[in-house]
Amino acid sequence: MKISHQELDALNALLTVAVDRKDFSDKVATILGDYRKKANIPGFRKGHVPMSLIKKQYETAVIADEVNKLLQENLDKYLKEQALDILGNPLPKAQEELDWQAEELQFEFELGLAPKFDIDLKSRKKVTQYIITAEDKMIEEQVNQIQKQYGKLVAQKEIKPGYEITAHFLSEALEIDTTSTFTLDQIKGKKNTDALKKAKNGESLQLDAKDLFKAANDSQQKLGVTSDKVADLKGPLTVTIKEINERVLATLDQALFDKLYEPGTVTSTKQLKEKIGENIEKQFAQQSDQKLLNDVTDFLIENTAFDLPDTFLKKWLQNTAKEPMSAAEAETEYENSVKGIRYQLIEGKIVADHNLQLQFEELKDFAKERIIMQMAQYGQQAPEDKQLDEIVARVMTNQEETRRLSEQLMSSKLLAFYKENAPLKPKKVTFGEFVKEAYAQG
Repeated sequence: MKISHQELDALNALLTVAVDRKDFSDKVATILGDYRKKANIPGFRKGHVPMSLIKKQYETAVIADEVNKLLQENLDKYLKEQALDILGNPLPKAQEELDWQAEELQFEFELGLAPKFDIDLKSRKKVTQYIITAEDKMIEEQVNQIQKQYGKLVAQKEIKPGYEITAHFLSEALEIDTTSTFTLDQIKGKKNTDALKKAKNGESLQLDAKDLFKAANDSQQKLGVTSDKVADLKGPLTVTIKEINERVLATLDQALFDKLYEPGTVTSTKQLKEKIGENIEKQFAQQSDQKLLNDVTDFLIENTAFDLPDTFLKKWLQNTAKEPMSAAEAETEYENSVKGIRYQLIEGKIVADHNLQLQFEELKDFAKERIIMQMAQYGQQAPEDKQLDEIVARVMTNQEETRRLSEQLMSSKLLAFYKENAPLKPKKVTFGEFVKEAYAQG
């Protein structure tokens, strides 16, 4: 077998393969001999069918199958040996019907070559790196939530603003029969709030289900109805007061601080708020990091110029589609995927140029970190090293899970690389400013 290639231009090449009959003749003869032994054809004893009949019936198909196997094996080997960086796979050129009895079979394949390009990481253009800071209002809200969580409930006889009211809601017509807890500030309309203020523990009153709660999601949750029924709520609703409680906030003292954090690490309200702010900003960092990764991706695509073998790639998409695809459909599919193709090439070059390839051991370590984090979320302690290794080994046998972990680790490595090397312009913003500016909302 002889293989050679000719570069037609910087992005396209033609690969030629000459398969000599001697490359496959022995294998074909062996297969046909096996067919003859097993053939069961009327008029002939098993194993005594004339070889001429076997050849007439099976030889062309067997030759075609063996030649295809030879092509697959040797094309991959040739491409690696020649270090040809191709896009997609070789596409066989259409040709007139082959003479499978010829002494030499000729095949031609179109190749799409990956472009050569440079990536400018010292650009004057900058990518905004959003650093989301915790607002005082958010910190105060969390402090208040902590005080509520660790506070205590004191039973009361009368309903007042801020008190927690537990009531039973009943309406056969509306199919409502549920008990929920709410506060006056969730109730809509002065008429409703005045009626509730007059109600004593154990008393029942009639209210209209329509617009009883200010928020539609409160109506859904408190009355136990589906979202599609909220708009149709209308009619008398029996509300029976079960409990009236005042939530007394916990005191911000050392005893509370030691419940929240390792004893002695937080000793003042100021330090508590600093800790809360740090935690909020860590949560926000995940969103700003994802935004940065997306923005750097777009920046590199827009500012890294190179051509692609467009005609070849459209043809390749059309020929490799699972379902039949027209040229027009392939054109549309290509336009939808070309951005992803460009970034794959850019990412591949960054990974290769800066030695960011994933190593098996670091993937295992990454898997361990994820497992420990997941267990911590459910209040479970990290397993012993041996048990953890066994869990990781099981995870790594799952190809889909290994692929997902590999993508996460690569994203993490690229993000760290971009933070260190990409042309970034840090900008501190509140979360509200981030949403408004970064995503053009509000």
